[in-house]
Amino acid sequence: MNIVGLSGGLSSPSRTKGLVTSIVNEISLAASHHVQEQIIDIADIASALGQTFDPKNLTPKLQAAYSAVAEADVLVIGVPVYNASYPGLFKHFFDLIDPKLLEGKVAVLAATGGSDQHALVLEHQLRTLLNFLGVYSAPKTVFAKDTDFSNYQVNSSAITERIRLVAEQGLWLARQHYDAAPVQLAAVAAYG
Repeated sequence: MNIVGLSGGLSSPSRTKGLVTSIVNEISLAASHHVQEQIIDIADIASALGQTFDPKNLTPKLQAAYSAVAEADVLVIGVPVYNASYPGLFKHFFDLIDPKLLEGKVAVLAATGGSDQHALVLEHQLRTLLNFLGVYSAPKTVFAKDTDFSNYQVNSSAITERIRLVAEQGLWLARQHYDAAPVQLAAVAAYG
């Protein structure tokens, strides 16, 4: 299983990256077979991303990021909330993706922010974006406030428990989706 985390913030180090990493690690622990993990941090590719307007002209670093996303079995997507939304460069990352690339992927959604008032970004913006791209997302999400972290790492037992829950949901969803895929393809071939 290939798990790819995408941290949508522009600062480094960041709480968002810490949260995404925690979720990726929890999914890896819950998986019962070999797992590959990778974290893509928008902060690391921000300069190249901000100068790219054509998906046919990606730098090698951006191409590697998009390839990792394309090969992921489970995506863990986390964003910091600024002014009631996710960062523009995070959205730009998805603007350059061929929508078919993410069709049928499985994702776990997370966000960080200064107060609970920002938690709705998960349902009203992030899930909506991923639904448009054809991504299946775990029913539960994780929203963590600045006070839930210490040195950019989760230090809240409530958030740790929520991470366990979304990791289990994401893993279950991935197993249902990918285990059923060969059966669905066989059925299409038989009746196609």
